[in-house]
Amino acid sequence: MRITEVESYPVEIPLESPVSFSNRTLTFRDHAITHIRTDTGLEGVGYSLGYEGAGLVAEAVESLLAPLLVGEDPRDTERLWHEMYDGNVQIGRAGLLLRAISTVDIALWDLKAKASNQPLHKLLGGYTDTVPTYASGGYYRDDKGHEGLRAEMRRYLDEGHDTVKMKVGRRSVSEEVDRVAAVRDELGPDRTLLLDANGVWSSPSEAIRACRAFEPYEPYFIEEPVMIDKVETMAKVNDALSYPVATGELEGTRHRFARLHDSGAAGILQPDATVCGGITEWLRIANYAAAYDIPIAPHYNWNLHASLLGAIENGLFIEYFYRDMDVKVFDDIVADPLRPNADGEIELPDTPGHGVPLDEHAIDQFRV
Repeated sequence: MRITEVESYPVEIPLESPVSFSNRTLTFRDHAITHIRTDTGLEGVGYSLGYEGAGLVAEAVESLLAPLLVGEDPRDTERLWHEMYDGNVQIGRAGLLLRAISTVDIALWDLKAKASNQPLHKLLGGYTDTVPTYASGGYYRDDKGHEGLRAEMRRYLDEGHDTVKMKVGRRSVSEEVDRVAAVRDELGPDRTLLLDANGVWSSPSEAIRACRAFEPYEPYFIEEPVMIDKVETMAKVNDALSYPVATGELEGTRHRFARLHDSGAAGILQPDATVCGGITEWLRIANYAAAYDIPIAPHYNWNLHASLLGAIENGLFIEYFYRDMDVKVFDDIVADPLRPNADGEIELPDTPGHGVPLDEHAIDQFRV
């Protein structure tokens, strides 16, 4: 089996209304989509969230990575990963180019699983056939007060979730404490509350002051209290709190995740296969974490990450966004999106490949 064509392009899906987290407001979501086609007729697909740079990611795939891939055996994922990474290391150890590599590597693993006639999670080890999810939300909108926030959380509980996540950090500490208190009151004492600050606080003292103010409401973790590159600052925050820091959604390669662990910056790691270098590198990160009994709770992309979490022993849970909340909209171009069942669990697909078939008609609608 040989690769005959590599195609990559951006899609842009508008939101019905602007949505905000601590330090940014969004009006649309863009993704880079990569297809790898072979002489056997099999095709693999990969993707990554673009954060308004999906076109650049797609261009990097076609201009820098495709020439390395055409004519190669797509099942050689380890070798091809190193050729893509090592061959571009001077310009792409992280960030945009690593997202481009991620889209290709995901497509290669999709092909490998299809060629093996196995679902991806079985090919990778088959640790479980279902994975737990948490409902992710609590974003800021101009017309959304405390009652709107409470109603959102009630909806998640009605859907069967015992774990939810909310955004914090956009407003003053006292206002954020009121928001967290309202959500804890809605959840009751026995359900799990997660917090996400998207790196908003700039110093250890600022982050620690805010996070300690949330302690009476028993959060399970605080995600990205400071920016990801401030590893030493994050370690000080993690050491000062009674609950752990979780981070990693913007981090790339196992070496950077090793630094997060070795410096004591996080108790829970959140690698995103569409960011960190694809499935090949995601597995390296997860296996490294397993050696230290560190839980893995991947960021976003539940359609793909559900299968990855189902293949490892140290998986914690999957982040899930309901489409009608108009925050994450990738399901608009997925032909058969995965959804949690009444118990808040995702049942893993049993079809060959990674189980994220795209809707070609929808792609035509949103392709840039």
